[in-house]
Amino acid sequence: MRILIIGGSGFLGGELARRARAAGHETAATYATRPGTAPDVPWHALDVRDPAQVTGVLAEVSPEVVVNASSGQSDWAVTAEGAVRVAMAATERGCRLVHVSSDAVFSGDRDRYDETCLPDPVTPYGAAKAAAETGVRLSAPHAVVARTSLIIGDGRALSGHERQVHDLAAGTVDGALFTDVVRCPVQVGDLAAALLELATSGESGVRHLAGPDALTRHELGVLVARRDGLDASLLPAGRRADASLPGARRGAMDVRLDCRVTRLGLRTRLRGAREFLAERA
Repeated sequence: MRILIIGGSGFLGGELARRARAAGHETAATYATRPGTAPDVPWHALDVRDPAQVTGVLAEVSPEVVVNASSGQSDWAVTAEGAVRVAMAATERGCRLVHVSSDAVFSGDRDRYDETCLPDPVTPYGAAKAAAETGVRLSAPHAVVARTSLIIGDGRALSGHERQVHDLAAGTVDGALFTDVVRCPVQVGDLAAALLELATSGESGVRHLAGPDALTRHELGVLVARRDGLDASLLPAGRRADASLPGARRGAMDVRLDCRVTRLGLRTRLRGAREFLAERA
């Protein structure tokens, strides 16, 4: 199968490109600033804000499946409008589409969020991701919209969350890991495997891909520190509700993705952070 990974130079995109290639798929990937490092993968520069570039890359690669793992954070033109351009171009060419979304589309006002819950974002990033979901589902009715949570690596390539833990333990940055902000972390390899499974299936609609363990940022940081041989006692703890940093109180506090329905249809097992962070890979 010929697969195109949009945002292949990112943390998740790179794992997707490596796994797709290792599985024998003809794999190409895009980058915004510099190519990624996945071996034997052709790289294509792409600015998703430019409709001509989007259609041009899809015409050049001619994929059967497009996985959009790009992230423009709160940049509306990239995260919202760019995602819709990708969806429209994929639909026009008859490509299957998997769009990666985020638990940031939720406010945290519910105990848990299953796949039927409608977005109610409270941050600019969440609003952009929610708009992307709406545009993707309208433009590509048979697409999969896969919401996920904090993505954690295996100790070799570090995610932003893991780098923060290392920096805080080393005392090279100021800040704290919050004890009142809760998410359901997922291991990047598990997430990539599940996304590729969905990409090569006939499923459509909203899916939730996160781990079963709901952890605070500080609890997660302690697990990362222990795996990586760091002194967890050096990690400063704090409450975001008490933080005086600009913007620190914005955003959802407790967002728990309920993935039970999605898991029923997956062969891939999404491990909890207590399991996948138990020992260094």
